[in-house]
Amino acid sequence: MAGAPDPDAARWISAFLEAQAAELDAARNTLLAYGRDLKDFAGWLARRGKGFEAAARDDVERYLVACEAEGLSRATRARRLSAIRQLFRFAYEEGWRGDNPAIQIAGPAKAQRLPKTLTVDEVEALLAAARESGRNPMERLRNACLMELLYATGMRVSELVGLPVVAARGDPRMLLVKGKGGKERMVPLSAPSREALAAWLALRDAAEKQAQAERKTPPTRHLFPARGKEGHLTRQAFHGLLKDFAVAAGIAPDRVTPHVLRHAFATHLLAGGADLRVIQTLLGHADVSTTEIYTHVLDERLRSLVLEHHPLARAPGETSRDA
Repeated sequence: MAGAPDPDAARWISAFLEAQAAELDAARNTLLAYGRDLKDFAGWLARRGKGFEAAARDDVERYLVACEAEGLSRATRARRLSAIRQLFRFAYEEGWRGDNPAIQIAGPAKAQRLPKTLTVDEVEALLAAARESGRNPMERLRNACLMELLYATGMRVSELVGLPVVAARGDPRMLLVKGKGGKERMVPLSAPSREALAAWLALRDAAEKQAQAERKTPPTRHLFPARGKEGHLTRQAFHGLLKDFAVAAGIAPDRVTPHVLRHAFATHLLAGGADLRVIQTLLGHADVSTTEIYTHVLDERLRSLVLEHHPLARAPGETSRDA
């Protein structure tokens, strides 16, 4: 579909990309992608005797149909529409056009991917593995605390490893978590997570007090301190620990990530009857539509249970596994 755009089209694209770079500080890869997409659209228009200044909504829609016929993915077509829409908005603001012909065109629907999750038994196996993993009692208590907090609260991994120690003082029933955009929310702690937190905090404080006495080191402000410029356990380090826990629990490591534990937290709450709005608040989702994906996960799991266990769902002649 590539074609050589006319000089006016090239001028439009160049001016648009310069504005994106200057005003929005767009990344170089983004600018390169926009440039390729717009040149392709300009070439498509040129072969039909048109340029950007005369393109209509019908032209944009026909171009997107042609992209689909070429086999381009939904993501690529959505990116191309975004580039075209932004180009015409820029042209409107510059007075080169009196309208934006792409503004009301709906992009291709994204393929909905259900989040991966774990069963309650698998999570319990991970928690047990964490309690037994570590080179010494301190590491084992830290690992147990990390896992208990993650599953009890559904925190993002960055929120977990960056927790300040002051948030854990006083045997709290709730933790104050600072999430995306600096937004704060309260998350409740389960009895096992409070127990693990208290055990870890006692040993952490004792170790820190000893280090201060021996090396005159200043106190650390993180619940999970570590050497390094961040001052706390990194996301990457915790990700590696989680893989070790998975191996010890007999679960394929590629199935277990911090985000999968967050999904498990939400899915298990929903299965237990929790209100969707409550789960939205606990996860820190700005929009409940983001949380609604877990209803689809639950629907899918219920469907699988019916197909596997309902006697009338079996194919003719097939016997029950329990027979």
